[in-house]
Amino acid sequence: MKKLFSFAALSLSAILITGCGTDDSSTGSGSDSGLDVVDEGKFTFAASGEFKPFSFTSGDGTMTGFDIDVAEAVAEELGLDPEQKKFKFAGIVEGVQSGRFDAAVASHTITEERAEKVDFSTPYYYSGPQIFVRPDSDVETLADLEGMEIAVSKGSTYAETAGEATENIKTYDSDVVALEALSKGKHDAVITDFVTGKEAIGAGLEIEARELLGRSEQAIAVAQDNDELLEAINEALETLREDGTLEEISQEYFGEDITADPEGEE
Repeated sequence: MKKLFSFAALSLSAILITGCGTDDSSTGSGSDSGLDVVDEGKFTFAASGEFKPFSFTSGDGTMTGFDIDVAEAVAEELGLDPEQKKFKFAGIVEGVQSGRFDAAVASHTITEERAEKVDFSTPYYYSGPQIFVRPDSDVETLADLEGMEIAVSKGSTYAETAGEATENIKTYDSDVVALEALSKGKHDAVITDFVTGKEAIGAGLEIEARELLGRSEQAIAVAQDNDELLEAINEALETLREDGTLEEISQEYFGEDITADPEGEE
């Protein structure tokens, strides 16, 4: 009888051990996936929370918006929990570079200067800078702004564009705040992403769009020594593009698809 009890106890122990092993292997943590992340089991990403509708802060202090939804969709594809970090835009790239964040999902335009500090994923949306002025302005083109006062967001690529016309450049922590200042009579113009300006006009700001100054590609920034995470993010974006998730998120915020490459094949 004792032998029978001992055998049954051993069998039960084996089942419990096996069951625990199965549970551990399905946690989807960063270490299980082989990805080098800041916190195990999490995808820690940074955004400014000041760039509506791409990222903005809700009443409970959390961020929402197009960038945030994309980041959370990427995290799900990676098998990680999304962990958002609100940070001033001008310091986000350095935060990724130093290992404070796994990635920046903050509408960063791919530039040679930034690519010296971080690696970029494939673009997750396409846009371009545009001039915005008050309705009574005679400004139509960048050349018309020669010597005038132009406002841009701090740390953005738009200061370089504005510098082609003037040295009188004012910076704000947020593109939206710059546009609000413009509508209240400050500055001669603001240069920002055309989608952001379009949304501001739709929200009631008394400003108008003028010359579109080019095309840009926005991507997720990752530390340069984290090749496996970058590859995994690219694979996640490809999946989200193919299954229509990126387009669906874009349609929700903009009523159009800004995630499709305008120079891609039809």
